[in-house]
Amino acid sequence: MKKLHFLFSLLLGVTFNALAVDPTATDYSFIECQGSANPYPDRTVRDLAYPDSLKPVYFNHVGRHGARFLSSSKYTTSLLRTLHKADSLKTITPMGRELIQICDLVVTRTAGRWGALDSLGMAEQRAIASRAFMAYRPLFDNTKINAISSYVPRCVMSMDEFTHQLTRLNNKVEIYMSSGRQNSPLVRPWHDDEAYKEFMAGEEWHKVYEDFLNKQVPVTVAERALGKNYPFFGDEARDVSLAIYKVLAGCAAMSVQIDLQKYFTQAEINALWSVENLHHYLTHSASTLSSAAPDLASKLLSELISTIDTAIAGSNPYSVMLRFGHAETMMPLLALMHIPGCYYMTNYFDTVGLHWRDFYVVPMASNLQMILFQSDSGKYYVRVDLNETPVALIPGQSTIYIPWQQAREYLNRCLPLHYQV
Repeated sequence: MKKLHFLFSLLLGVTFNALAVDPTATDYSFIECQGSANPYPDRTVRDLAYPDSLKPVYFNHVGRHGARFLSSSKYTTSLLRTLHKADSLKTITPMGRELIQICDLVVTRTAGRWGALDSLGMAEQRAIASRAFMAYRPLFDNTKINAISSYVPRCVMSMDEFTHQLTRLNNKVEIYMSSGRQNSPLVRPWHDDEAYKEFMAGEEWHKVYEDFLNKQVPVTVAERALGKNYPFFGDEARDVSLAIYKVLAGCAAMSVQIDLQKYFTQAEINALWSVENLHHYLTHSASTLSSAAPDLASKLLSELISTIDTAIAGSNPYSVMLRFGHAETMMPLLALMHIPGCYYMTNYFDTVGLHWRDFYVVPMASNLQMILFQSDSGKYYVRVDLNETPVALIPGQSTIYIPWQQAREYLNRCLPLHYQV
């Protein structure tokens, strides 16, 4: 009888533990958990191949800037301050001392270039340009190209690196470039949009985010760095854990090689990533809270449609149009278009990380390309590529090459009524 009771208790314990596993927890790799700071994924020209029966006739490109130094000194400054306090209190651990060295290295490497495009980001843009040139060569020979960028220097430099590479490959192309605030309605619209500013100032998304933040961030990371005897105050342990993640996750983009497994467990880095991922989702993608974020891309999507129309009509003087912006340019656009993996609607926000992943949506140098092809019979088709990988544009269909009129009708329906073309 005692043996039967023991077996029943053991079975009950196993069942309880299985039920206790969080079904919304993610298990992504350490590289993936670098999130939107992930360097651009490897691609080859073969990824862009198309059927011999189609000829490329026009190319639209919208891209994020390439890999960059950390966007500000906010997290390194706050983290160093806390680490030095722990050092003075003699509670700091060997891990904490290593973090001081890493922060000092980041500050030295950056040397006043916070947010600037780095050599890796330059190489990413040159590589994307080279693959486009090799895949769609007729569009880059004795033709005209138009390129615009946000006024932010890393976007201007991304445009410069991309177009410079094109001229290195063929100096017969004419390139017309523009950067500045006049391009903000297309590539940096969030500062002037009243509906979006009202949404961002509201409490609804803040409450969702703060509740998730408080539940999700593992304070164990801060404790391992500062020591168990460190006198944490209020939310300090939570904030330090998040700061450690933000600094270390951004190192690969500036070519500082860090073994993330030395500082986080798999569960910890997934939890920290999920917090940053939810912030990106709530503030720059489509959600049940508001359409303000995807609506930001309405003018840009309308322009993508109209430029293909004019290319078909023969009234677009350019064979290629390039636009360089930010992650905040890409996320609303991809959500507005309902690109697979970039659009997810739910009232259960703890499930976001299972379905919407910033490392897939907006790694460094992320881009959307719309390639217009003409068939042997004269019909026009469009293919949409996310990060140089073809995606199915229309929900419920697996077709990659879509007749332009069908694609146009779908994209037009994605737009708010007053933007439809």
